[in-house]
Amino acid sequence: MSDESKAEEKASGKVADEPAEAQVSEPETVAAPAIVVEEPAAGEKPAESPAKVEDDDEFPISGSISGSLPEPRTKILAILAAGVLALDVLTKVVSVAFLEGADPIKLFGGVLYLTFVRNPGAAFGLAESMTWILALIAFGVAGFIVWISRNLRSQGWAVGLGLVLGGAVGNLADRLFREPGPMRGHVVDFLSLFDPYGRVWPVFNVADMAIVCGGVTIIILALLQHDYDGTVHKRAEPLVEQDGLQESK
Repeated sequence: MSDESKAEEKASGKVADEPAEAQVSEPETVAAPAIVVEEPAAGEKPAESPAKVEDDDEFPISGSISGSLPEPRTKILAILAAGVLALDVLTKVVSVAFLEGADPIKLFGGVLYLTFVRNPGAAFGLAESMTWILALIAFGVAGFIVWISRNLRSQGWAVGLGLVLGGAVGNLADRLFREPGPMRGHVVDFLSLFDPYGRVWPVFNVADMAIVCGGVTIIILALLQHDYDGTVHKRAEPLVEQDGLQESK
């Protein structure tokens, strides 16, 4: 027997003597790649997962902040202005018929008197020689109110402007159609407080009351930052810094 045969027999015998478990090689273990999760920095919004993005695409947020604007309040303005004008004209006609040339009538224990005065000027006896200028101002006020009424969407503003419009047109009608002539007519006043001759408070009429009430209403709405187009302006709340993040107070 050759030396090579002896070597092969010796090797085969050595392999046979080893246990079966030793002959089977163990499978190699492949290490899984480490997953690194990056934490968002302070104040930074965490990134959304792909699944979250898909959900957002499939289910969009319902609702819209651009809702339809409310209807213009021109109807309220027109009705109120027409009512003030009608009441003002009616009371002036009655005053001319029953109070002109008569003694003042005392009401409510002297709180109110019905008297008769033809006023060529403005309230409180001002601008008595500028009747035509006052008429032009009344034209301008009425035209401005009609012009902005296209975008009038605030009910409060509609009430205030309706009162002012009705009162301005009521006194303007006196300046146009009463004596001594067009643009120079005297306004009829017939209400006096605490005195029959206007020595405590100037004599006034329904139109004057409407203008004052409407003006006060508009001033209050303006101070509350309510615009005639229905928008409301609010002050932005200051931001406070807390734990590195800015949050609204």
